[in-house]
Amino acid sequence: MAGAIASRMSFSSLKRKQPKTFTVRIVTMDAEMEFNCEMKWKGKDLFDLVCRTLGLRETWFFGLQYTIKDTVAWLKMDKKVLDHDVSKEEPVTFHFLAKFYPENAEEELVQEITQHLFFLQVKKQILDEKIYCPPEASVLLASYAVQAKYGDYDPSVHKRGFLAQEELLPKRVINLYQMTPEMWEERITAWYAEHRGRARDEAEMEYLKIAQDLEMYGVNYFAIRNKKGTELLLGVDALGLHIYDPENRLTPKISFPWNEIRNISYSDKEFTIKPLDKKIDVFKFNSSKLRVNKLILQLCIGNHDLFMRRRKADSLEVQQMKAQAREEKARKQMERQRLAREKQMREEAERTRDELERRLLQMKEEATMANEALMRSEETADLLAEKAQITEEEAKLLAQKAAEAEQEMQRIKATAIRTEEEKRLMEQKVLEAEVLALKMAEESERRAKEADQLKQDLQEAREAERRAKQKLLEIATKPTYPPMNPIPAPLPPDIPSFNLIGDSLSFDFKDTDMKRLSMEIEKENSPCRAPSLEWPSLKSSSR
Repeated sequence: MAGAIASRMSFSSLKRKQPKTFTVRIVTMDAEMEFNCEMKWKGKDLFDLVCRTLGLRETWFFGLQYTIKDTVAWLKMDKKVLDHDVSKEEPVTFHFLAKFYPENAEEELVQEITQHLFFLQVKKQILDEKIYCPPEASVLLASYAVQAKYGDYDPSVHKRGFLAQEELLPKRVINLYQMTPEMWEERITAWYAEHRGRARDEAEMEYLKIAQDLEMYGVNYFAIRNKKGTELLLGVDALGLHIYDPENRLTPKISFPWNEIRNISYSDKEFTIKPLDKKIDVFKFNSSKLRVNKLILQLCIGNHDLFMRRRKADSLEVQQMKAQAREEKARKQMERQRLAREKQMREEAERTRDELERRLLQMKEEATMANEALMRSEETADLLAEKAQITEEEAKLLAQKAAEAEQEMQRIKATAIRTEEEKRLMEQKVLEAEVLALKMAEESERRAKEADQLKQDLQEAREAERRAKQKLLEIATKPTYPPMNPIPAPLPPDIPSFNLIGDSLSFDFKDTDMKRLSMEIEKENSPCRAPSLEWPSLKSSSR
């Protein structure tokens, strides 16, 4: 019984001791976290839990932000979480963001997680056009963002279109030029390729170093009115307070550096800035809401504290963090160098392997080609052997034909010799025949001349005979006359002489003349025959 009572008491005491909790959702720039918070927790308890979870030690830059009726507010460290004007619906959502910005990011941001959170927040503000960035700087910042995300540029990995789904440039910059996404990607990649060798934290720090020089970097703007009711903008940043024209957020009209401000206060909606120099007039303005003045005062106090803190020696905690950061940076640098050496050795090994594989493949191809060449050589050798046999047979045939040709040549030479001799003999015979023909032509001409002479003599003889006959006829028919002794007329020498004595007529013809005359008479009665020439027969024999 006593044991049962004791067990009930212990259970009831445990039930009473168990605190009440509520769920909180913390949204960072790259993650979301949920915590169970006790009802009594203050803002600092939740903030410290988030920082411990993130491993963040540079807590003075950050805060937990929430929204009240379209107005931004920050969780107060000394006030309970549920006492803030936040939604009681669980999970209660807060945004873990940078509340204050450094003057020099490279010197003040020590931890890598701090740099990364600032990089993500500033990048989002530039893309959302809360910070104005010129087009050229936008492309350069985009290239560092790509280096931080993808590492060194590798053409074989980062092919055309690998940035198609990335949001890297403000829409205002994209709409300013008539360029395709491919053209923007080409320009960003050209810068990206030049950042080889930079680690993620280095690329993010380069991004912040460029961004911190932009006019709107780290400035919180609030709509205000001066005493005359003119609408203005109040800017609060790490260097002081600035008054802007609503149409120009880049160049302030008036600036109040923190080291020149003596006091800042507000009364209801009226806000007062008292310069350190009493000769300068106090600047007063009105905001739209009281909580806006409270927010402005919070930002002024925090930025002023950090402004004064930067101009003092670092605290022991900061010195310790910087020392650890330097050691961590040196360790990472050595690790990167070791990884770079290993990467280089691996690349060299891969190149060597690729070269060996290439050479092996080449040797295999050469072996295959050599084998094919050997097979072709064997086939060629067989063909050559067959051709050699055919050639040998052809050589024998050619030798036989050459012998026959030699015999034929000898025969032709002998025949040529005989033909030459016959030709010479024939030429000699032709020459003799020509000589004989010439002689016969001469003889024929002589005979023709003789025949002409004989014809002429025959005509003369006929004429003489005619005259003689006429003479005889005249003498025979003439009457008898007394004898006379006239002187006889001379006769032609070829006419026979007559002796006429008294009544009787006597003819005194010589024998030769009578023969000649009878021959001529016979020739006259018979046709004249031309002498015939008998030509020798010419025969030529040739083979």
